[in-house]
Amino acid sequence: MTSELSTGTATEPPPQEAGVRTGRRPGARLPAYLRPARPGMVGHYLSLAVVWSLLPASQRLDGASLATLLAFLLGEVCLVAAAVAFDDVTGYRDGSDAANHGPDAPARALARKPLPAGTLTEAAAVRFAWCALVAGCLCWTAALVWAPHRPWWAVLVLVAAAVVVPQYSWGLRLGYRGFQEVFLAVVGWAFVLPLFGLLTGEATGLAAVEAFLFGLGPVLVGVYSDTHDVEGDRAVGRPVAACLLSLNGNRRFIGALSVLETTAIVTAPLLGFCPWWFPLAFVPLKATRVLQFTVGMVRGDVLRGRLIGIRAHRILVVTLVAVNLAMTGLA
Repeated sequence: MTSELSTGTATEPPPQEAGVRTGRRPGARLPAYLRPARPGMVGHYLSLAVVWSLLPASQRLDGASLATLLAFLLGEVCLVAAAVAFDDVTGYRDGSDAANHGPDAPARALARKPLPAGTLTEAAAVRFAWCALVAGCLCWTAALVWAPHRPWWAVLVLVAAAVVVPQYSWGLRLGYRGFQEVFLAVVGWAFVLPLFGLLTGEATGLAAVEAFLFGLGPVLVGVYSDTHDVEGDRAVGRPVAACLLSLNGNRRFIGALSVLETTAIVTAPLLGFCPWWFPLAFVPLKATRVLQFTVGMVRGDVLRGRLIGIRAHRILVVTLVAVNLAMTGLA
């Protein structure tokens, strides 16, 4: 099973090169705990840069705003860590992680999965997940307390996200109910729009568009992971698009997601949310998307396509931040 709540590097050293053994070593406990947290996977955490750049220039260094941003970030990290750790436990129990990340899949090494690698016990992973969940909820509570504004819709979305995010493959097991791609996108949106509401008290059209674009980024990584993991996911009954559609149907679905991204970019200035030149700033992003689809879907190098998608998401964030600073002023 592959959790794509965060986007990280798609290629890692094989287990023997990473120093992983099948037995549990006392000195490996801390790194083993960090692996479920995926500290190197920063895709969703870049939401703070987008929100910060959307703020009026006079508010970017405001004490209450910075405290809210920091508390939100810590909560985001903890909640994602909880979701990924729960996902690792589920993947370990149903055997999908061993199939998708085992010795026959060296490009996505077992080293990043501490349970099948034997560096962390199942009970320890569950404890870690629950502790991370509690810590995340406490941090987001602090963000609500320190926030300059508390519009009801932002508070509601934040509470809903805290409840739903950890249940990707645990509890309600939303990743097993279908519409996983929608789930991943909604999580991305929830990391942008409600935070913007807490800081400004409103939801502007531009903020909504940028939240939508930000949410599509992890989806356009996850669909490539799902394409690679299709056999393991199909074996455990996860109804992701790659499992439900034919090979060509899955390609068309992934292509449609990129078209949807383009449509949102082009439509934004037509709706009066941003200047006419807004779409021009995203030419590098769309060129990267074409490369991603060509490599991953046309040539069949799915994992390299995933890696390009990770880079594309970072290009998206840099573009959004640059555009926002240009529109709102640097100081």
